[in-house]
Amino acid sequence: MSRIVFMATRTDAPTRREQILKEAARLFAERGFHGVGVDEIGAAVGISGPGLYRHFPGKDAMLAELLVGISGRLLTGARRRVQEADGARAGTVLDSLIEGHTDFALDDRPLITLHDRELDRLRDSDRKLVRQLQRQYVELWVEVVREVHPALTEPTARSAVHSVFGLLNSTPHLGRAGTLPGRAAMADLLHRMARGAFASAAQE
Repeated sequence: MSRIVFMATRTDAPTRREQILKEAARLFAERGFHGVGVDEIGAAVGISGPGLYRHFPGKDAMLAELLVGISGRLLTGARRRVQEADGARAGTVLDSLIEGHTDFALDDRPLITLHDRELDRLRDSDRKLVRQLQRQYVELWVEVVREVHPALTEPTARSAVHSVFGLLNSTPHLGRAGTLPGRAAMADLLHRMARGAFASAAQE
């Protein structure tokens, strides 16, 4: 059974395990799961391929930890943002949720690509866990969005949330870093577009 860790935001140096996962995500996103060998992942972090087996039983376990881990991290982060904003205006809470997902979309692009391409490679139990975590994440957003825009029905709010995720998660397709605005400008643009999408949905 793969060992799943919900990686939290951290400011100290990444562990060797986290370094392996980061490089595995990058390589899997660039060349596909089957296009990357264990030796290449090991070389990217400065250890032998067989040395990886001290941390993971194989590539399948890395993939599972990456995809289940990011779903858990997004949900945990969103819950924390809602709790920290207790008593704040609903609009402030929504802005915080958008900020958190925008950070993910800009800083973890390989994981977005990996999710789109490789989710079906997970075994059933891990894939179901990913979907369960994602549903909880969506419902948290739906609740906040409906507080901001009470006229939205629950189905419409849910559709709007999925649409905004599609917008924010488009970052892997935006081109090379040198051709884009700076990170702060890009984050601001995505935030304004997400807010605008929810406002537009509420006007229908």
